[in-house]
Amino acid sequence: MNDREQRILASLTATFAPTACVLEDESAAHAGHAGAATGGSHFRLHLVSARFEGESRVNRHRLVYDCLRVMLQVEIHALALSTMAPSEVAATP
Repeated sequence: MNDREQRILASLTATFAPTACVLEDESAAHAGHAGAATGGSHFRLHLVSARFEGESRVNRHRLVYDCLRVMLQVEIHALALSTMAPSEVAATP
């Protein structure tokens, strides 16, 4: 895990106290893409947090974007999100 990934996870952990947090770097699949050329990376995030209980998917994404706002300006070019509340995980077969 590189420094950028560690900082992303540290910020998410401090903000959401997640029960699950999986960050995948998909940058290699986007080599040559304009976002990769400027130093931004492509990530996929699966985040489970009690903070998401009762929140819409749109608001959950806004909360994550707010948490990573500074990094989204330069270090993160694309971020695919899967955000769930613990009760949703428990209900998933």
